[in-house]
Amino acid sequence: MYLSKLYTPWRIGQVEIKNRLVMAPMGLGYSDKGMINDRIIEFFRLRAMGGVGMIDIGALQVDPLRITENDVLLINDDSCIPGLQRLTEAVQKEGAKIFGQLWHAGRYARSKEYSGMIGVAPSAVSSTYSGETPRELAQQEIEDLISYFGEGAKRAVRAGFDGVEICANSGYLPGQFLSPVTNKRMDRFGGDLEGRMTFLLEVVGTVRKAVGPDFPLTVRLGGNDFIKGGNTNFEAKQIAVALEKAGVDAISVTGGWHETHVPQITMDLPHGAYSYLGRGIKDHVSIPVMMSNRMNIPVAEKLVDEGSADFIAMARPFIADPNLAIKGMQGKNDEIRPCVACNQGCLDHIMVHTSVECLCNAEAGREYELLLESAMPAQIRSSSSEKILVVGAGIAGLEYARVASMRGHSVTIWEQKNKSGGQVEVASSPPGRKDFAFLADYLASACGNLQVKFDYHKKATKENILEKVKTGDFNRVVIATGAQPLTPNIPTEEGAYVVQAWDVLKKQADVGSDVVVVGGGAVGVETALMLAEIGTIDAETLRHLMLYRAEPSEELYRLLTQGSKRITLVEMMKSMGKDIGISTRWTMLARLKQFNVQTLTLTKVVAIKKNGVLVENEKDQTLIPADTVVLAIGSHSDNSLYEELQGKLDKLSLIGDALRPGKIQNAIRDAYDAAIKI
Repeated sequence: MYLSKLYTPWRIGQVEIKNRLVMAPMGLGYSDKGMINDRIIEFFRLRAMGGVGMIDIGALQVDPLRITENDVLLINDDSCIPGLQRLTEAVQKEGAKIFGQLWHAGRYARSKEYSGMIGVAPSAVSSTYSGETPRELAQQEIEDLISYFGEGAKRAVRAGFDGVEICANSGYLPGQFLSPVTNKRMDRFGGDLEGRMTFLLEVVGTVRKAVGPDFPLTVRLGGNDFIKGGNTNFEAKQIAVALEKAGVDAISVTGGWHETHVPQITMDLPHGAYSYLGRGIKDHVSIPVMMSNRMNIPVAEKLVDEGSADFIAMARPFIADPNLAIKGMQGKNDEIRPCVACNQGCLDHIMVHTSVECLCNAEAGREYELLLESAMPAQIRSSSSEKILVVGAGIAGLEYARVASMRGHSVTIWEQKNKSGGQVEVASSPPGRKDFAFLADYLASACGNLQVKFDYHKKATKENILEKVKTGDFNRVVIATGAQPLTPNIPTEEGAYVVQAWDVLKKQADVGSDVVVVGGGAVGVETALMLAEIGTIDAETLRHLMLYRAEPSEELYRLLTQGSKRITLVEMMKSMGKDIGISTRWTMLARLKQFNVQTLTLTKVVAIKKNGVLVENEKDQTLIPADTVVLAIGSHSDNSLYEELQGKLDKLSLIGDALRPGKIQNAIRDAYDAAIKI
């Protein structure tokens, strides 16, 4: 079997890494006021045990004066060292190297999260990320900050880290000094690019002096700020060259700032789309280059094998599957639990300062708790094997079957359709949402590998279930029959053409040219976007037209964003997409504008006519012309079979949307928790 170079050793400075896979730094929200605890240690120990070459721990706060306890860890005082040492020892014992990322938020610090202290920056330029204007740093304060990085680096050495990294990406403090947008200084720390590099280069010099000449030192750098007037890959290349000359041993390249209007890690971003940024830097330096942003194993193997990157850094994929590296090395890609880039359990949680979870992995962040209780399915099998019938092969049914089978139970799934996945077919249909289907594929494959029996085209009834229990085929029944779309009580004229959004997304309903979508939640927004793209040019056509410069860029953009249908999206509440995660919502609302979808908020549907939809707001009533009305107003549990069986079986349970309609993450978590209890 061919082994990709991704799984071969490589060096950063004097340290050899056993493979080219790096777990990138990411806030988790697991600490005790910034200090290391057993939860953090177990989380990273399992990723190290899963075969990753290196883990980069971040962010580590270096500033002893400006401190937040939200999401990040501390390295700003000697009291942090014992906990960090426990962490490094645990990771190294499992065969991985561990680096520590030195970090300062700068103008991204929100005063309410820093005991009322306003953020500091090279210049007093307001931040859309924090919603505040920082205070400009005095020269002596800058000197102090540089020294804090050095002190943090010394602590990292004492704590046993194998290397340190300076965080200069995503718009944090060193990046703020690099950018002409946020650095308006006229002293030696500002001016042209050379002047703006002074802070970072002096931090590098101070850290190098603190750790010694042979200790690995890396910098995480944005390959393009993606901010108007900010640094591009052109400047990033020059910065990288200067960093190599200053003694940096490797550069980890990521994408843009948190304030960018260009999506960086959402599901609609193709895997490896920003790899060109790292390749541009690699062409100008001789030290190793890491690439990140929306990576997976196939893309990682390709980039390393073709020589575009030396290392691949990922964060969320390792949250989804701690054993990602081993499975990739063994060629078992179909067994890797995918990261679907939904951000619902990770980034969306961090943005509101709650602990990171994972839509796909119900164990993420709970490893220590589950191991302590001997509840991890891979850790201990059930004391008595049961014969379990799961009704419904949606996400909840599949996850329950997977976990129950791991615990030693015999599981059969009855599914009345010809395939598994349930409403993932709906969730994965809109533009840029196809990754949800990867989760369904993984679960079905995992169940198959565990010898779960699938009976397709099998309709479950009260009678055939009771008969099978009576004959001893099953002694436990789990109902996972999902949900059905709601139909509102809206006066509807005979002859009006009304369809459900679910049917439109599954391509089981035709639509006309003038469409009104009723309901501006996630399903309504996604349906409107899918309909708005009908009639636009596809990627292959765009490539052809661009290669031969057949049309000007303005015309190509119009062809990409102007479809053949007129779409109006109507919502009663004051804003669209309120149930979409915060890290994804802004991108989808922006696309509504891009694709000329008319949006009406604080607007109620009064009646549906043959020729349109009558709506009203606080001012008046209006008839919106329409030949098709699409309903996207929610769902209700499909639990009638459960109700028929109640009181007739000793072991009967209800899971997933059949219990209560919710998001995929709820279905996965509920199913997992139910299965580990049997």
